[in-house]
Amino acid sequence: MNRLKGIVLSMGLLFLSGCAGTMGVKMKQDVSANVTEKVESKYTGPKRRVGVIDFENKTAYGQTRLGQAASDILITELVKTGKFIVVEREKVNKLLEEQKLGLTGAIDPNTAAQMGKVLGLNAIVTGAISNFGVRTTGSDYLITQTKRQEATCTIDVRVVDAETGQILFADSGKGVSKVGSGSFLGLGTRGGYAESIEGDALRAAVSQMTINITSQINKKPWSCRVADVDGSTVYLDAGMDSGLEVGQKLAAYKLGREIKSPQTGLVIGRTEEKLGELVIDSFFGENGSKAIVKTGRSPGPGDLCRMAQ
Repeated sequence: MNRLKGIVLSMGLLFLSGCAGTMGVKMKQDVSANVTEKVESKYTGPKRRVGVIDFENKTAYGQTRLGQAASDILITELVKTGKFIVVEREKVNKLLEEQKLGLTGAIDPNTAAQMGKVLGLNAIVTGAISNFGVRTTGSDYLITQTKRQEATCTIDVRVVDAETGQILFADSGKGVSKVGSGSFLGLGTRGGYAESIEGDALRAAVSQMTINITSQINKKPWSCRVADVDGSTVYLDAGMDSGLEVGQKLAAYKLGREIKSPQTGLVIGRTEEKLGELVIDSFFGENGSKAIVKTGRSPGPGDLCRMAQ
């Protein structure tokens, strides 16, 4: 009997040493992602103002929870780049409700232009979770138990020009998260459901696309909107937090009718009338600036300003 116990104990020690990398609640975790070819842009300048809409969950898994989680992850990743001012979700959702769209509704050119004008956006990011699944495998023998959980997801993202509604960029990323656990004679853990693998798979897919999203938005020239005009003072909806500096020159434009492609019917731009040039004089409020008209005519509320050439 003692010899039998010794054999079992020896087997147990061998199992424990061989499986040390998989025992525990998350003793082994692999996270990976696949994304399309990396796209880079060398353009630099003031921070762009971006709105992120809650992603649509097209799968039967997680209801709205996954869509909100994916958009939260993207917002965090965009802010971490230091190149964007991301508008609060409440403001974006409120405007979508006012436009009578679902919180994950399609963004058409008119809606995009309205959002861009009201919220001062340069770009709008929408997305959808097109595939999501969690698989559990393992074994349960007399003295050993193992368990392996794997979450996979595919996320599709679109970047929309907030002036024209044109799709600037579309990308798709796949994230995978794996967790393993094991026990021997009741030692270690059998491992319950690891909820974190959902978020890990989402983050793997979203974070890999952030580089491309950042590059595509930065290809578009920076712009801001005129918030108000008082005599010779022009109030802009971008200031110190956006990266503007006192003495910086901006050109003001009035946007006109849409220009559509004769082949596709899609909006490819708008007519523009240059009104004049402004110079940043000072800053005010949370992220605003005051400018003085130096040449040409004074712009009006809602008109567009870009960096002067």
